[in-house]
Amino acid sequence: MEELENKEQEIKSEESVTGDAPITVHNVKDLYSGVRGLAVKILNRVERSDAYLERLLDNEMRNSELVGPDKALLYEIVHGVVRWMGRLDWVLNGFYKGQFSKAIPNLKNGLRVALYQILFLDRVPDHASVNEAVEFVKKLQGQKPADLTNAILRNIIRSKNAIRYPDPVEDLIGYLAAYYSHPSWMVKRYVARFGREETEKLLQVNNEKPYLTLRINLLKTNIEDFRKLLDSVGLKYRNGKYFQEFVQLQNLTNITAWEYFGKGYFNIQDESTGLACHLLGVSENMSVLDLCSAPGGKTAYITVMIKDKGDVVAIDKFESRLKLVKQNLDRLGIKSVKTIAMDALDYQGNKFDRVLADVPCTGTGTLSKKPDIKWKKDIFDLRRMKELQYKLICKAAEMIKPGGAFVYSTCSIEPEENFEIVKKFLDNHPDYKLDKSDDKFPQDLVDENGCIQTYPHIHQMDGAFAARIIKVN
Repeated sequence: MEELENKEQEIKSEESVTGDAPITVHNVKDLYSGVRGLAVKILNRVERSDAYLERLLDNEMRNSELVGPDKALLYEIVHGVVRWMGRLDWVLNGFYKGQFSKAIPNLKNGLRVALYQILFLDRVPDHASVNEAVEFVKKLQGQKPADLTNAILRNIIRSKNAIRYPDPVEDLIGYLAAYYSHPSWMVKRYVARFGREETEKLLQVNNEKPYLTLRINLLKTNIEDFRKLLDSVGLKYRNGKYFQEFVQLQNLTNITAWEYFGKGYFNIQDESTGLACHLLGVSENMSVLDLCSAPGGKTAYITVMIKDKGDVVAIDKFESRLKLVKQNLDRLGIKSVKTIAMDALDYQGNKFDRVLADVPCTGTGTLSKKPDIKWKKDIFDLRRMKELQYKLICKAAEMIKPGGAFVYSTCSIEPEENFEIVKKFLDNHPDYKLDKSDDKFPQDLVDENGCIQTYPHIHQMDGAFAARIIKVN
């Protein structure tokens, strides 16, 4: 450990002046070449900006010259590092003498990438992971940080089977946060709400690699024929748990390259998204408003449910996001949707038979698919979002016809942005009532309030909430 401390002291002055040692190579593409270099580049941007992981990864996949296996490895490493960042940082903090969180970004993420391979991937020998990390850091930051990288990783490998985490008897929250790689504020809430056993199950499922779920587009094909197509190309799947239009693939695949994706035979969509759509209770020739449409999966499903025969209006604040919605609708062969780029709260127009308010939320039900949410959201985001969510539920109520109904939904498992919003609305609007879901859905989907609530570790799908509200008078 003395060797480590000496190397740390040698680079401290460089870090304190600029935060980065001088980079002598000028071509950024050369700097971050290869799978591990691209992984560090993406991780640096995730940490330094508000950009979300999937967007950065998709952009890099499109613009890089990586072939199929390397793209898969890049996806694995980047998702794995973000998913397990809490545990990786716990281990690295124990071997990095100083504040690891303040280390040079290239050094920090170079160490994370290498340690993820050492702890979680069997295909790369430990010494190869170390050598790659050392060479990468040397190229970008120089010899001293490279020596530090080498010393830290080799010390960890020597101690790999004796790594210690917080004692759960003395510090349960600290243990769960470090070992299961979740922020402490989140773990503390879940332990208070669910108890230790259920919390561990939830955290464990959040860390699992997600299955890919497809919704069959019944405008283009039927369920039986589509399943035969999957069989014909050897894609293993299981049928949806609640809705027959969904199939869950059992092996990861570049499904968007399949010709039937381009032909619009299916959409990539979690089965949980079907809950709000079915709860809405639509039928042919209805008018439907989707207040917060992008990315458009629910818009498309609702339109298929009315057989593309109706008046569907999809609103989103950003034209760029609506452009993607329109592209997806075109691919699926959907024609009856009108898209409008504007703030949903400013929308004025005719009333609708049905309104969906699938509101912006913390997304804590989707952590297996979007692990960066764990590190980008905090308790203050939860509190900040409540004001907008309440305004949107009120807007949804304003836009329904007499005798109409609306659904308020999220992809969250937090009560503050789910039933608490619904309860506040009902308390302030006595002319509306909750249309309970007890007789419409299997009992395991219905919570104590008569709303839909799913949890990843219980329902094998994303966590989601939905409540149907009707006007009494």
